[in-house]
Parts: sequence; C-alpha cells; structure tokens
Amino acid sequence: MGKSRARRFRTAPFSPTGPEQRREEESGPAEEPAAELLEKLQHPSAEVREYACASISKLLQQKHVIPAFLQRDVVRCLGPLLMDHSLAVRETAAGALRNLSACGGFEVCDDMVTKDIMTPLVALLKECSTGLDANQLSPKKCRETNKNYIEDIANEAINLLWNVCECNNTAVSIFNKEGCLESVLHYMKKFSTNVDLAISVANCLQAVTEDNPDLLSSFNASAQQILESVMLCPDSTMKHILLRTLIAGTIWNIKDTIPPGSLGSMVNAILKIFSESLAIDAGETIIRMNEAERNRLKLAAEAETEENMSDVMDNNGLIEDDDMEEIPKGKVRREDDISDLLPSDKWELKEVTALLTAQQTALEIIVNMCCSEDLSDDEWEELSSSDESDLFMENSYNEGSGLLMSPLCLSDEVNSAFLNNLIPKKILEKTAFPNSVALDICMHNPSWKPLIKKLNAVQCRALTCLHSILLVSDVDCLGGPSALQSLAQHLSELVFAK
Repeated sequence: MGKSRARRFRTAPFSPTGPEQRREEESGPAEEPAAELLEKLQHPSAEVREYACASISKLLQQKHVIPAFLQRDVVRCLGPLLMDHSLAVRETAAGALRNLSACGGFEVCDDMVTKDIMTPLVALLKECSTGLDANQLSPKKCRETNKNYIEDIANEAINLLWNVCECNNTAVSIFNKEGCLESVLHYMKKFSTNVDLAISVANCLQAVTEDNPDLLSSFNASAQQILESVMLCPDSTMKHILLRTLIAGTIWNIKDTIPPGSLGSMVNAILKIFSESLAIDAGETIIRMNEAERNRLKLAAEAETEENMSDVMDNNGLIEDDDMEEIPKGKVRREDDISDLLPSDKWELKEVTALLTAQQTALEIIVNMCCSEDLSDDEWEELSSSDESDLFMENSYNEGSGLLMSPLCLSDEVNSAFLNNLIPKKILEKTAFPNSVALDICMHNPSWKPLIKKLNAVQCRALTCLHSILLVSDVDCLGGPSALQSLAQHLSELVFAK
C-alpha cells in the first residue's frame, strides 16, 4: 500500500472552544493536570466523564501538552469510552482521540494503532452503522437540541479513522480485513441530509483507496452506485462541491474496477467536477461570504438586544408584583456543563474553506492523472522544483524508463476530457495572484486569516499542475502560442513578486 508520510489536507480538529479560542490558549497553561482529568474518565457519572473527555479534547489541541497525556496512557484510557453506555461520552471521547491523532503527528498515530485503538474504533463504527437507520437518539437531549448522536459520533469516529489510516499501513490493513468499507459507505448514504458526515467519509475513502489494491474487490456494483449518486448530487453549496471532488478522487483511485467501455465517461465525469470547482473565483467567494457573515451577526445582535430588553421588562414586572427576583435565562451553569465548549457556528467561513480544499484536491488529482503511477508524490514535487528537471526528463524519454509520460501520450479519454472541460485554461487562471480585496478581508479578521495560506496553496498547486500538463500535452492545449506568451509574462511576475 505504501502510504505517504505527508498529510495532504487536514480538517480542523474537533474543537470544543472553536478556532479563535484555541489559538489564544496554545501558549497558556493547562487548567487541569492530565492525571486528574484521566482519573475522572473512570467516574460513575456519565456527565463527569463527558466533561473530562471534552476538557481533554480541548487540551490535546495544544501540542506541548500531548506528551503528558501520552505518558499517562491516554489512548488506553479513552479507547474503552468509545463503547461507553452514554452516547455523549462516546462522542466526546472520539473527539478527543481525533484531536490526538490530528495534532500528534505520525508517531502518535502509530502509537495509537500499536495500543489497539482500532478494535474499539471498528466496533463503534459498525454499531453506529447498525443504529443509523433506526435513528437511535438520546431522548432527553434530543428533545432539547434536536441532536442526532449517532451521526455526530460517527462523524468523529470517521475522522479518527481517516487520520490513523492516512498515517499507518496497519490501520489500512485492519480496515480491509474487518470489512469497514461497508459501514463507511453506509454513512455516505446520509449525504443529502448530513453533508458534514459525508465529507468526513469521502476524506477517509480517498485515503484508504490510495495504493490499496486489496480493497478494490470490495467495490462492487452497489458500492459504485453509492459513489455515483453522490457525484450526481445537484446541490451547489461549497461543501457539496468539496464532497463531489473528494468522491471523484476516490473513483480515480479505484479506476481499475471500472469496465474499459465506461472508462471514457468516468474520466469525463471526474474532470467535469474538477472543472466546476476550479471555475469558482475564491476571492469573490470570500468577499460574498464575509458580507453574509456581517449581515448575519448584525441581525443576531439586534435580535439579542430585543430579547434582553424584553427580559428586563419581564424581570422588573416580577420584582414589582411579587417582590421576587428571577435569574435571567442562561445564567445558571452547572460545574460540569460543557455547552460553552462546543464549536461556534461559522458556516460562511466553512463554505470558503470547503471551496479552497476542493480546489486543492482537484489540482492534486489532475497532477496524478498526468504523472506515471511509478513516480511518488514526493518525487514529483522534487522533480517539479528541480533545476535539473529538464535534463532528467530528457534522459527518461531517451532511456524509456517510463517515469513520466512523454508529450502527447495522455490517453485519448483523459486528453479529450481535459480539453472538453477547459481544464488547462482553468488551471492557468488559478495561477493568478489572490484577490487583493479578499486578502485584505482575511488579514483584518483573525478567524479568516488562515485562508491566506490556503489561497497561496491553491496558487502553488496550480503552478505544479500547469507544469505537469505542459509535460504531457502541447501548446495548443493552453490556447496556442499567444496563451503561452501570456503565461511566460505571468510567471515572470510571480518570480519577481515580493
């Protein structure tokens, strides 16, 4: 299988406090020592265990505290809680382990697999899959919050599975052996009502299908039909665009299971999805979504002001009439209440992030389409940036080593789909500088500032992708000599840009 040791696109960890508070706390001391929190995981009260898991989850987002938890065997402490009788504990335990795997790095993921995290994780995934159709909920909490615990637990568990499978070959082997694909695909059926869960599944599928021939036989007609139904989903939100892009990448990974007669239509469908993703202007999307966020917050603030005024009038009435004082709603907080630890709702920011991730993913897969399977991603990146790349490629062609496709040797299906969907043109557009107005918005908004890095990542991947296309196609693919001249001028501006 040969899993790469470089993570491509990491989703944000399960964040009880939200991204802003997480950054503020990175340098601060832990409020409770690891030993005390881990001891609370054994408490007979489910609420105390839930609060302990949420607190551990928050702390594990700070890399400097991870060793303290690892020394106290946090994996074996949290692992059994994945099958706790309390659904809330299961979710927060899975979230804590997800954070550990996302923030701890490859060595931590390896250690988690060594300590047998896969056994309770696989059991949890299969149980959630069985309960998904029954829509098993926690009656007390769901009446209050309309929360579907089964789907939320599955989302955390799938992200944990994705992290460890992307880093560890043994985890992928267990995925194959235990027949996890069936359970994972079962979650995908919820894509029309729970796109976040579907995106988590799609990320996991793309990871486990990469260089995993042992899994190909499991993709029967029913499995492929599920993936096809997602690709045909007409929803136009950025999250749905990301979902379709990830599924297209998965189908490319399992292309050997596609009948030869259907290969052309499959490639065209994949590149059509990539084309739709790349056609969207990320800068304009940032401007539009930021405006939507401002309007939403403004309306929310006005509504809150009206509600507070109403509460004051009601309370004054109570004091005058009954000589009693009523505590305003929301002011009573139990010691183990975790309501303030749940992630904040920033759907506009999530939409932009989904778009940029979709574009990064599409560009990466296009590079893979142009690159021989015998050349690893790391080798391709090194080759693309090497001063000796031209000499290396010339030698490769002369010696017939097959490391790279020679010019004009793209398959007819891929070449036709490239041109029909204007892929080279749209990649060329993505090499342009990010929108200056959008950059200014991100610079002056702390929660949006991480988008700058993603904008630059899309531009860099577009340049690498453009390089790969020039290697396997001719100038006409980009629009002829005039387009090539414009490209040369644009690239020179990039080189001399500050």
